[in-house]
Amino acid sequence: MRVGYLGPKATFTDIAVQNTFPDAERIAYTTIPDCLNAVKCREVDIAIVPFENALEGTVHLTIDYLYHEINPPIRAEVIVPIQQHLMVHPLQTNNWTEVEKILSHPHALAQCHQFLHQQFRGVTLEQFTSTAAAAKYISEHPELKLAAIANEMAAEKYHLQIVKENIHDYHFNHTRFIVLAHEDVKVNKELKPLYQKTTIMVTLPSDRAGALHQVLSAFAWRQINLSKIESRPLKTGLGHYFFMIDINHEMQNQLVKNALEEIEVLGCKVKVLGSYSSYNAVNHEKEVVS
Repeated sequence: MRVGYLGPKATFTDIAVQNTFPDAERIAYTTIPDCLNAVKCREVDIAIVPFENALEGTVHLTIDYLYHEINPPIRAEVIVPIQQHLMVHPLQTNNWTEVEKILSHPHALAQCHQFLHQQFRGVTLEQFTSTAAAAKYISEHPELKLAAIANEMAAEKYHLQIVKENIHDYHFNHTRFIVLAHEDVKVNKELKPLYQKTTIMVTLPSDRAGALHQVLSAFAWRQINLSKIESRPLKTGLGHYFFMIDINHEMQNQLVKNALEEIEVLGCKVKVLGSYSSYNAVNHEKEVVS
C-alpha cells in the first residue's frame, strides 16, 4: 500500500501517516495539490493531507481543492497533537539568539506568533511548504544564521539542535488530517474510533434571501448536530461563497439523508466529501524518524 503525504520526511503529516498506516510505503510530495492529484490519478492508494488546525483554523488550500476538483472520498480523519520547537544547525547552537531568518510553514509561524514577537521581533520570517522542508534546508546550509520551527522528529531526521521547546502560543495545539482513498481503508488497530462524521460542501442558490437559514433549519429541526460551518469564496466574484459543514453523524443516518434531500430540493448543490471515523493519533516523534 502506497500512501502519499505532504513531505519531505518528518512533517507532521508524516507523523499522521506513520500513526495511521505504520506498514505502508510512504511517498512524499512537495505540495498539498500534488499529494491530492496523486491519489486522484491512482499514483498512490491513499493520500493524507492537513485539514484544520486548532489554532489557525482550516487549511484553505485543502478545502478549495476538494471543492473544485473531483476526488476520492474522505475515509478517515486522524487528529495529531502539534508541538513546535525552535531548532538550528549544531554549528549555530552557541549563537542561536542571533539568527537572521526563521523558516517554517506559514501555519507554524502563525502558531508561534507571540514567541516570535517577544523573542525575535524584526527578524525575517520565511515561509516554506512544510515545517520539515524548512528543517531540511537548514541542515543543508550550516554556514547561515538560520532557525526553523518544526517538530522533534524533524530535528532528529535532519540532525538539528532544538534550542527552545514548545514555542507555540497555546497548549492545545492539534491538527486534523484527512485520509482520502478510492477504496475503504484499514487504519492501525491501535487507534480507536472516537465518533462518526460526515463532511459536505453546499452551494446556495444565487440571490435568494434566507437560503442559508433554510439549510441550517433542515438540520436543526431534525436535531442533527453540526460541529463546523465555514464559508469559502467560490472564486467567481465578490459575495459568492460555498459552505463546508461537518455533521456529527454518519451518512447512513436516515435523518441526515432526509436533511440533504431537503437541501437539494431547496435548490442547493451538495457535494459529500465523505462519511468517516475520527481517530486520535499518538505523537511518537522519537520512534518514527526512519
